[in-house]
Amino acid sequence: MKIIPAIDLMDGKVVRLYKGDPNQKTVYSNNPIEIAKQWESAGADILHLVDLDATLGIGSNLDVIKKILDTVNIPVEVAGGLREKSLVLDVAKLSERIVIGTLAFKDKNLLKSLLSELGPEKIVISVDHKDGEIVVHGWQKGTGIKLIPAINEFLDMGFTEFLLTNVSKDGTLEGPDLEFLEQACNLPNTNIIASGGISNISDVKDVKEKNAFGVILGKALYEKKLTIQEAKKLS
Repeated sequence: MKIIPAIDLMDGKVVRLYKGDPNQKTVYSNNPIEIAKQWESAGADILHLVDLDATLGIGSNLDVIKKILDTVNIPVEVAGGLREKSLVLDVAKLSERIVIGTLAFKDKNLLKSLLSELGPEKIVISVDHKDGEIVVHGWQKGTGIKLIPAINEFLDMGFTEFLLTNVSKDGTLEGPDLEFLEQACNLPNTNIIASGGISNISDVKDVKEKNAFGVILGKALYEKKLTIQEAKKLS
């Protein structure tokens, strides 16, 4: 299982939000490049960079992201606000993987075009949900679309990589949503990255037992409730 620390960016700073609420944020560092190097040296398999300003449509941290990509040697996946083809292709040239959320649900034709140009290994579909219902636009808008049928539709299109976040758990340290994770991991030909609610090493073990491809470490890592080295021993 891949150990994937998250670096969430707002105004050039490393932050964590509570349940995706931009009004409930904690700033952990003013130096994201230093944090990226720290997680790389600790043994992270992949870095998960999230441009929250782009996600919320209030700005961009692309310059910071490009500096991180120039600095580290481990794979990086970039998420947040990737909703236009030119931007997606630009970021895809620089990073190992790109994470697409809102666009995946809004423009299936463009999504198919990106799949044919980039291939399934390059694109991670972000299936963010609130207790089983897909949410988009920085988790601010419901869709009425159910999680498992949504994943099945993307599987039929040829996608294999998914980022699964129960927004109700994110940033809460309340433990991961194992019920929906198990349902998703049981689908054939899926690599599921589990995100949201991880609070300690026991949670990481629980996620691994569901056969997740990877696990996102966020608040628990920044609050020093676990380390990458501890998680790597399980993986």
